[in-house]
Parts: sequence; structure tokens; C-alpha cells
Amino acid sequence: MILAFTLVGIVLIGVLGFVGRRKPVADLAEWTVGGRRFGALTMWFLQAGEVFTTFTFLGMAGLAFSGGVAAMYALPYVPIAYVVLFFLAKRLWTMGKERGYLTQGDFLEDRYSSRALGTVSAVLGVVFVLPYLQLQITGLGLIVRLVTGDSASGTLSMVTGSVLVVAFVLWAGLRGVAATSYFKDGIMLVALVVLAIAVPTHFAGGIGGVFRKIEQLHPEKLIVHSGANDHVWFVTSMLVSAIGVGLMTLPHSWPALMSARDPKVLRRNYAWMPVYELCLLLPMIIGFAAILVVSKGSDPNGVLLTLSKDALPGWVTGIVVVAATATAMVPAAGILIGISSLVARNIVRVRSGRKQFWINHGTVVLASTLALVLGIFRPDLLANLLLLTYSGSVQLAPANLLGFLRRVPVGKGPVFAGLIAGELVVVYLTFVDTHLAGTVNVGLIGLGVNVVVLALAAAARRQTSPVEAA
Repeated sequence: MILAFTLVGIVLIGVLGFVGRRKPVADLAEWTVGGRRFGALTMWFLQAGEVFTTFTFLGMAGLAFSGGVAAMYALPYVPIAYVVLFFLAKRLWTMGKERGYLTQGDFLEDRYSSRALGTVSAVLGVVFVLPYLQLQITGLGLIVRLVTGDSASGTLSMVTGSVLVVAFVLWAGLRGVAATSYFKDGIMLVALVVLAIAVPTHFAGGIGGVFRKIEQLHPEKLIVHSGANDHVWFVTSMLVSAIGVGLMTLPHSWPALMSARDPKVLRRNYAWMPVYELCLLLPMIIGFAAILVVSKGSDPNGVLLTLSKDALPGWVTGIVVVAATATAMVPAAGILIGISSLVARNIVRVRSGRKQFWINHGTVVLASTLALVLGIFRPDLLANLLLLTYSGSVQLAPANLLGFLRRVPVGKGPVFAGLIAGELVVVYLTFVDTHLAGTVNVGLIGLGVNVVVLALAAAARRQTSPVEAA
């Protein structure tokens, strides 16, 4: 029954994606940013949907289960980032409208008058976000496998979901993502509220009972203590995440912002979305309940669905699974738009708008196929690269921040130097000397090196390079 619920849910998401297209897509701008005509409600679900992914739904419960209150690092960074975006969004949207930006690569290429910087940033964006795409598709299979106990069912769900995501993305573009975002957030909130009430009640008599028992049996879970998730990890991870989101370093966040009909829509949403992010507490509550009943060493990503099966009727668990699959499929669609737009606009450069469109669509098929194949046959191949998704992409923050200014104070050379230095540090600390950084987020260390190198290179070239006006 759960598998049937899941497959029906996957098909429903695909159908909603198809009906998101109201008329033929005229060009890449219409496909990527919806013609820049989205209103407040659509923008709300489109932008909020970027935060609530498979990681949010399953991963936050798992992080609370394994790390206790350290999981709450995720609560402050999004509101902090939205405060920054409240002030930056008008400037960025206006430049995008006037100069035709669709991607982060477009922005950097224009602001620094450098096609090379646009291309390099696009390549980095694709490399960093491709593992994130695979995570969504692999998560889709994991969800079904956990609740059915059948790996074949998980594979079937991955294939079905991927095919439908590709189909509605090709057909409707960002409008398809927007249409499915309504359903995703709606069913996700219903599922999380039901779980946050039913699971603690079933196992501990309520939410208060969960925390009273944890205080008695596992008091260490209620403090940020030494170890892998210590105070340093908590603060530095929060800072890196806030900087990355606030300065728009993840490429798939650009189409959503550029699709607004005016800056007022963006500022209104950024003023209220921090309240919505409190919903992150719901999966954390379930993770805390899991501390009491799930054996230590169990797969953290599975605790939410495990407790759901134990505490709820089968058909309700089916709804929870549909919600979980939505948190995989809809973000995957948005990521595909971000990746394909970077390739078509900033990596494979052709003058013909029609050829650009075909390159874009071909990239959607290729990227999703690659992520699906790796998700089925080599699910761990990109696992290490996933570590670079945030710490690597945040190295674009200095370039973005300086580009937001009315007058760009440095040239492309210092920006390149800082970017390369920061990325090399991140790669070294992630893959070569993994203990050197301790519990400090390596993205923050790389960012520090990035800024220092950029400043020194800018000072060295100050006498030889004129400052270009915006």
C-alpha cells in the first residue's frame, strides 16, 4: 500500500509540473525565470522550497538524533541570510532586469567584464551542485526502500521520479517547479505537524515527555559539547551557511530570485520567511524522540520514517512518504534548472537562441541521467564532493558581494586569485589533511584565505588597474 501511495504521489507531482506551463515557452528567459512575472504567493513557495529539501525532511531529524541540539545550527542561519537579502534583493533584481541576468555566471561576467570569470564560476557551480542533485534522487530511493524494505522498489521510484522531473522541467521550466512547490510545501507541513504530535505522544506522552526523558537518560544531547559537533562546529557551520545563502552563492537560487515581478515581492517575502523557517523544528522534534527508541548507530537518515511506521497507520505513513518524495523531486527540478542554465549561458557558448535552448534541454537530460545512474550503481561516488557543496560554493561570496556594489572596487585578477586560493584550501582540508581544521568548517577557513589573497592582490594592482564604473 505504501508503495502504491508513493507511486501515485510521484505521478501527481509530475502532472502538477506539466500543468504549470500556461503557454508555449518562447525563449530561455521565459523557461529559466518564468518571464520575471511571479507574484508574492508563487515566490513564497518557490523560494521557501529551496530550503525544505530531502536533507531538511530526513536529514534534520537524523542530525538531531545523532548530534542533539547541535542540529539547531540550521535555525538561525536562514533568518540571518534573509536579513542580508532583504537589502540586497532590490539591487540584484534591478540589475538582472536591466542587464538580462539569468545565472550567477551572467552576473559575474558582466560586473567584472570577464567571460573567463563567468565560465569558471559556472563550472564551479555545476561541480558543487551536481552532488546535491544526486542527493535528492538517491534520497528518493532511500525513502521508498526504508518503508518497503525492498531495494527494487527504491530503484523503481528513483527512475519514475527522475523521468517525470525531467519531463515537466523540459516542458514547463521554472513554472513547473513553482506549480509543484505549492503541493510540496503543503503536504510536507501537514506530514511534519502530524509526525511532531503523533510520534512524541506515542513514545513519550508528548513533546514535553520527550525532553524530560532525554534530560534523564541522555542529558548530553541537550547541550553542545565537545566532539564532532562542538561549539566551534556549530558557530562556523552557521556562519558559512548564512554567508552562502545571503550572498547567493548557490547557483540554483538565482532563477528563483530573478523570476519575481518586482523587488517589493522579494522584500515582503524576506521579511516574513524567517518565521516559516521555524518549521525546521518539527523534524528535529522527531529526531529527539528517536534518541529514546532507536538504537545508537542506526542510520540517522531513516529515523523519521522508522518512527512514522511505528506510530502511525499505514495509510498515514504513505502520506508521509509522498511528502518526503516531494521534498526530493521538487528541489531536484530547481537544481536542474540552475545547472542547465549555467551550461547553456556560461559554459557552452553559442549565439543562436535556439541552439542555446537545445543545449539547455540536453543538459537537463544529461545531468539527471548521470545523477540517476550514479544514484543506482555508485551512490557513494559523489559523496565526498557533497562536502564541497557549501564550503566550495561559499568561496564565490567575495566576488558576489563586491559585484553588488554600485562601483566595483577591484578587477577580475584579484577576484580570480582569491577564488582559486580559497578553493584550493577547501579541497586540501577536505580531502588531504582532514584533521588540520579540527571542527572548524573548512569553508570558513577557505573564505578567510580567499579574502586575504583578494585584498593583497588588489593592493598590488591598485596602481596599474583603473577602477571600472558600474
